[in-house]
Amino acid sequence: MASLIESYEHQYSGITSEITSQIGRIPNLSSVEAKQNAMSNVDRLLEEAKELLEQMGLEVRGLQSDIRPKYSNRFKSYEKELQRLEKDYRRSKTAFSDKVIRDELLNGEDYTHYENQRSKLLDNTESIERMGSSVDNTFQICVETEAIGGQILSDLHSQREQINRSRSRLKETDAMLGKSSRVLSE
Repeated sequence: MASLIESYEHQYSGITSEITSQIGRIPNLSSVEAKQNAMSNVDRLLEEAKELLEQMGLEVRGLQSDIRPKYSNRFKSYEKELQRLEKDYRRSKTAFSDKVIRDELLNGEDYTHYENQRSKLLDNTESIERMGSSVDNTFQICVETEAIGGQILSDLHSQREQINRSRSRLKETDAMLGKSSRVLSE
């Protein structure tokens, strides 16, 4: 059984060195397709390493108790190494994803689309500002018209009072003329 575990260890060491190599190459690859292929390959190798560790764990549990601690410690260190590799891979994958998104935004058709949207937004903003200015001017004209209308109403009110006073005087004068006429005719 110990020789089977050592065989697993040898296979595991080959897989982990290949994973490390692939992870190190991902940031330096120039094409998106090559990076995606490398990432697929790393995913496959990580799965193989996990399966190999599962087999190794089963074998370690089946060992005699006198040699089990030695292989158990090795197994734990292999698990930690695999976790570290997965963490490195996630970091490399995230850096790649961020770079792809950044490149699409800065160089792709999406950038042109965003630039067109930005241009339309600026045009709409200018149009809204012009409309706002027009509304302000219209409001100012309304305020001035209201003030003129108020002045006209005030003038009409005073003219009405003047006409009413004149009518009153005319009635008084008519009444006085009537009295004078009667006094003269008597």
